[in-house]
Amino acid sequence: MYQQILVALDGSETSERALDAALQLAHDANAQLQPLFVVDVPVMVYDVPAYDPSYIRNALVEEGTHVIDGAVARMRKAGVQGTPRLMEADPVADEVAHCIQRAASDLKADLVVMGTHGRRGFQRLVLGSVAERFLRVAECAVLMISAHCAQPAASAPQSANEAVKELS
Repeated sequence: MYQQILVALDGSETSERALDAALQLAHDANAQLQPLFVVDVPVMVYDVPAYDPSYIRNALVEEGTHVIDGAVARMRKAGVQGTPRLMEADPVADEVAHCIQRAASDLKADLVVMGTHGRRGFQRLVLGSVAERFLRVAECAVLMISAHCAQPAASAPQSANEAVKELS
């Protein structure tokens, strides 16, 4: 089955549900799990005169650290091994989807798990979602967890087979 699983996190409820599924899959397959948070500072922050974008960057790094720490705690509780990763997207040259693909490639991931709806409402309308863009560049299997059909964290599935059945 899967030996290297990457789960993309952004702090949203949907990404928490993706973490639930990734934890269960990693536990069942005795796979390594890498929680990933990509710090993506909007380009417009750099365009504001006399504004220091490091404030927003630092806040996003702090948020990412908090999200990753929570994922690591849940990994320990579930008995899942792996190494978390915090990446920074280049504000001019990178998209989050490409950062996720680079991380998956670095890990030699067999599977990437991610939520279909994160916290990017306006960007979603203008540019399309990170999940949609990632599907176009993915080089491994991808499991998308829908915000509409995923179970709340308190009632996570008991096995990977049940998780797949529930997604069908």
